[in-house]
Amino acid sequence: MRKIAVVYWSGTGNTEQMAGFVAQGVTAAGGEAQLFTAAEFGPEQMDQFDAIAFGCPAMGAEQLEEGEFEPMFTACEPKLSGKTIALFGSYDWGDGEWMRTWQDQCAADGALLACDGVICNNAPDQEAEAACQALGQALV
Repeated sequence: MRKIAVVYWSGTGNTEQMAGFVAQGVTAAGGEAQLFTAAEFGPEQMDQFDAIAFGCPAMGAEQLEEGEFEPMFTACEPKLSGKTIALFGSYDWGDGEWMRTWQDQCAADGALLACDGVICNNAPDQEAEAACQALGQALV
């Protein structure tokens, strides 16, 4: 059984909901999902998982949350090479530039992106819920 970490930061609860849907997809595909907030996860845990889903909403000028998530993710970056990952998050403005930038950054780090990142405007609707579940399944 593949072990998948679902690591997220959420300010309003939208990305947290998405993380739950990703975990549901992992479980539905026969994997084992473990949910972590950004404060609960670090590079020392990376090798314990077959794949990792990282979730962060767009902040400021379409960037990752800088207080908790970005420092955790930056610390994990050296371990991304050859690691299967997927990205997700919500936004309230813009066009998803932060996700494209984040995916490019992960690809440059040598990460294996299991699928395109999943984004949703504000709270996840049924389409975003299904996309998050598919993202989780893709990691298994």
